[in-house]
Amino acid sequence: MHILHTESSRGWGGQEIRILREAEGMRRRGHEVIFAVNLNGGLIARAKEAGFKVYELPFKKACAIKTIYALIQICKTHNIDLINTHSSLDAWLGGIAGRIAKKKVIRTRHLSTPIRTGLNSRLLYKHLADFVVTTSTPILSTIKKQAGLSPYCLQCIPTGIDPQVLKVDLLKAMEFRANLGVHSNDVLVGTACFVRSWKGIHDLLEAAVLLKERKEIKWVIVGGGHVDDYRSKIPELGLEGVVTFTGHLEAPYFAMRAMDIFVLLSTAHEGVSQASLQAAYLERPLVTTTVGGLPEVCIDEVTGFVVPPFSPEAVAQAVVKLADNQALRTQYGARGKELVEKKFMLHHTLDQMEHVYQRVTKI
Repeated sequence: MHILHTESSRGWGGQEIRILREAEGMRRRGHEVIFAVNLNGGLIARAKEAGFKVYELPFKKACAIKTIYALIQICKTHNIDLINTHSSLDAWLGGIAGRIAKKKVIRTRHLSTPIRTGLNSRLLYKHLADFVVTTSTPILSTIKKQAGLSPYCLQCIPTGIDPQVLKVDLLKAMEFRANLGVHSNDVLVGTACFVRSWKGIHDLLEAAVLLKERKEIKWVIVGGGHVDDYRSKIPELGLEGVVTFTGHLEAPYFAMRAMDIFVLLSTAHEGVSQASLQAAYLERPLVTTTVGGLPEVCIDEVTGFVVPPFSPEAVAQAVVKLADNQALRTQYGARGKELVEKKFMLHHTLDQMEHVYQRVTKI
């Protein structure tokens, strides 16, 4: 099968990582995969490095006709069987190109936020797509209702993790703790994400303030993005020596393994978070919000604690429960790994996506 992935997002995060990992898995299964990515997109260099053919296109309204024409030509050149779109603008342009070129179109919705109501929903998710894939369960019913979709035309397929990628050198994890000044009896609480407004970093810092007197509890924020927006607040919050920002780490799994508690306090947008899956697989107990697909991995009082968004007090309470009970941390961590191995491995994602591809192309 010949598959074209389109991506108008210029970022590099969980969404783009899923697209690339899925493409690599499909290639191993004998499919040919081509990419069409927005100019300067974060996926471009990594997809090329992985050996994929990548077309760099201007995914913007002013260039819509030009980009649609280019996508049609790509379909002809590579004998594309189906187009898999991933973000809003490429879903529109890729969907239109697919209809003109008479190619099947799958729309993957990575976010958990509600889709726009009215004609927009029906055009984008029904008329410009043959099938819709979501990465978390809560958004399914909304899309089904607003787009008027048959239940046979949409499915939740969570992003699975690749255990080969998550092999961690424990010595490197110990060195990471030591470099942060974290001692063996300390409890390191951390997150790993592309730092942006809806990742709940403000709530993490407020929780750290509430627990400032607990000298053994340290905090670390791993990831690039809008780090300076939050790092500048450390002095005024009195969190020097308590909270550390590492900036971007290319393969942060050793840092995640070094944490005693993993938190992800997103206030919007999350599907089933890759970071929470990775942390669970690394046997880290979780503290997450109720947003999107986070509770599908952080099951309350099973693999961690679920708290409302915008609630640093609840975060602090959950952290204290785990910090004061090592046996509970171990128990939740073990259950988290069991859950991931049962439901959220890469081969689960590939099996389901391949089945959808085969089914759609036969319609």
